[in-house]
Amino acid sequence: MMRKLSLLFAGALMGASAMSLVYGAPSSTANAAGSETYKQLAIFGDIFERVRAQYVTPPDDKSLVENAINGMLTSLDPHSSYMNSEEAQDMRVQTKGEFGGLGIEVTMENDLVKVITPIDDTPAAKAGVLAGDYIAKIDGDEVRGLTLNDAVEKMRGPVNTPIKLTILRQGADKPIELTVVRDIIKVKAVKFRVENDIGYMKITSFTEKTYDDLENAIDTIKKQVPNDKLKGYVLDLRLNPGGLLDQAVSVSDAFLDRGEIVSTRGRDPKDVTRFDARPGDDIGGKPLIVLVNGGSASASEIVAGALQDLRRATVVGTQSFGKGSVQTIIPLGENGALRLTTALYYTPSGKSIQGKGITPDIKVDQPLPPELQGRDLTRGESDLKGHIKGADEGTTGSGSAAYVPPEPKDDLQLIYAEQLLRGEKTDPAFPPNPDKAVLNQ
Repeated sequence: MMRKLSLLFAGALMGASAMSLVYGAPSSTANAAGSETYKQLAIFGDIFERVRAQYVTPPDDKSLVENAINGMLTSLDPHSSYMNSEEAQDMRVQTKGEFGGLGIEVTMENDLVKVITPIDDTPAAKAGVLAGDYIAKIDGDEVRGLTLNDAVEKMRGPVNTPIKLTILRQGADKPIELTVVRDIIKVKAVKFRVENDIGYMKITSFTEKTYDDLENAIDTIKKQVPNDKLKGYVLDLRLNPGGLLDQAVSVSDAFLDRGEIVSTRGRDPKDVTRFDARPGDDIGGKPLIVLVNGGSASASEIVAGALQDLRRATVVGTQSFGKGSVQTIIPLGENGALRLTTALYYTPSGKSIQGKGITPDIKVDQPLPPELQGRDLTRGESDLKGHIKGADEGTTGSGSAAYVPPEPKDDLQLIYAEQLLRGEKTDPAFPPNPDKAVLNQ
């Protein structure tokens, strides 16, 4: 299976996380370190000096310290970590939803970077990069031998700086040299389309732009389909790894008229924060179906849980990832940032989905294609080593297969959702009738 990466979101997509960007100082309620703690720190200092002085080759001091810090944090849970200055900057880029780049979606094939598609009106598209092109050299350096991430890093850079790509194109008798000038690439967090009489919206991640992109999607769909013809909406949260907590709240609020969306609870029993919906349903009460699978995590689970508990939407698909914790990003100046788990979140009914996930109202499995059968594509918080044990976590754990077919005609979960909205499917028996599905090919 080919690895796929988007230059729109070069680097990891924040993993499976709900992040709070409310920076703060250490709590005054934290217990002061005792004498035993300082003894342990003295042991650490002694070992550090012995490693520096006696290890077989001279170690890098900065690397030793960073790894020691990360060792401490990862012993807490899989989502707490230290980010050096470069990693912290990457995280800020990812959550902002825009960066300096080319605007192409790529994968690695035959040791070369293959262009999946250039994004419309981006530097790559304007320079003549085409889908199917192979990038053989970047600024004269061979791509062979690089990882996909390494190649992506070389193509990212400051706005208004040029980069030379050597491209191999089918039908061309020699390599093509293109110079592309990097520009601001704005990531579309929401993809949408109209499926005849149904509005389809897929949220890929929760960045600073997600709510605005969602509003644009809803407005566009309303203009394309008369209100009396529109049967409802599908909100696709499958393969959505999470992102910003405040954006998850805003997305939920877009479909709710009242009620608590989510609450977060920290170590102190008094440390409870509640987020409530404001009056106004942006889709005017139209039916709503939410799609989830094992790739739906954290912020996407907040949305699915709120809409399910408040009976605003029907959740269709398979068990979600089950990450019910919130990470706070604590800046450390030029030394990077600390990502620390500071709270668990709870759905409106008071449930924690940590290690359990969202159970869909209607379970619809998505069969795997022959080439993926036999592979374990299941994802779940409960499978992560050192994860926080959830209050409602059972022996079955959380998560399910994280697979969505690339073609809508093969997407049985989507077909089922559309038939449900049209009143063609009331029995959750599987599979749905593909003959009745109206899909854009």
